[in-house]
Amino acid sequence: MTSRERVLMALNHIEPDRVPLSDSPWGTTIARWHREGLPEEIGPAEYFGYEFVGFAPDISFQLPQEVIEETDEYTIVRNADGAVVKNWKHKTSTPELLGFLITNRSKWEEYRDKLTMNESRVNWAAELERNKKAREAGYFCTFNAPIGYDRMAMVVGPENLLPAIIDDPEWVMELFEASVQIAIDAAEEMLARGFEFDAAFLYDDLGYRNTTFFSPRAYRELLMPAHKRACDFFHSKGMKTILHSCGNVSALVPHFIEAGWDCLQPLEVKAGMDLIKLKRDYGDALAFMGGIDVRKMAAPDPRLIEEEIKVKFEVAKVGGGYIYHSDHSVPDNVSFERYKFVMQLVHEYGRYR
Repeated sequence: MTSRERVLMALNHIEPDRVPLSDSPWGTTIARWHREGLPEEIGPAEYFGYEFVGFAPDISFQLPQEVIEETDEYTIVRNADGAVVKNWKHKTSTPELLGFLITNRSKWEEYRDKLTMNESRVNWAAELERNKKAREAGYFCTFNAPIGYDRMAMVVGPENLLPAIIDDPEWVMELFEASVQIAIDAAEEMLARGFEFDAAFLYDDLGYRNTTFFSPRAYRELLMPAHKRACDFFHSKGMKTILHSCGNVSALVPHFIEAGWDCLQPLEVKAGMDLIKLKRDYGDALAFMGGIDVRKMAAPDPRLIEEEIKVKFEVAKVGGGYIYHSDHSVPDNVSFERYKFVMQLVHEYGRYR
């Protein structure tokens, strides 16, 4: 059975031969694993058999980029959206947001025409060849893009976007729709020029610890129309839709289903997401990907991660509808030996027959 067949069966709520798998180790984690025995010439995806291969166009405003400050520890850059961000060199973390170019409606109107599809958004020859090879190898191929709140918060700043949900909802809807439009336009052009995708893997972080950034009502009124348009478009192309949304988004799950999402990822345990409850409550309508607590991967006692995988797999994999992934990404406190043990457990408890 190919990865494509395995993942599609899971997304269609049919039991394949085993639970499909993917994951997202940090860059510093990969560096550690190379020091601890991961062959230098290959990465974790190849070594552990991850089953997804993603293809992402450049959907930025394509503004000139510049390095503002650089030290041995960090860099501060003005990125292609005009935002100023700080990135650390020797650790993996969310970039620190220091400033924004597009902070209000008038600035948005000045720059929004730059958010249109053009030839330079895809490295056509190299990416088409990579897509062809991935398809021939049987991987599950995804079109990847950030959309919605998460995408536009990185453009205008959360401190500007969140108040605008109350003060200027029409502008907020315009931002959300624009983020989806550029993704759709890019996907349509890529498909027309020979790319083949099995799903759209779209990113829209909507929660933090315990709750969502804004209310379910605001989601339904302002963001759900854009989400639904994205799902409708990709479904019309015969593609599944996978939503990446960090934090505790439990309150939005019924609305995600109504919008048309096929799968929710990554089910962040430390934020309060409960894979077993989600499967029992919504497993007939929605597939799930993730929910395995990385804190237990790093715990001194390996029995903790074994119990985590065993108990959750017993419920989540029944009837298909589940894909293994960590509950966010694998941090660098997880050793190579421990992660090999995790993969062994995933194969052992993920078998159907």
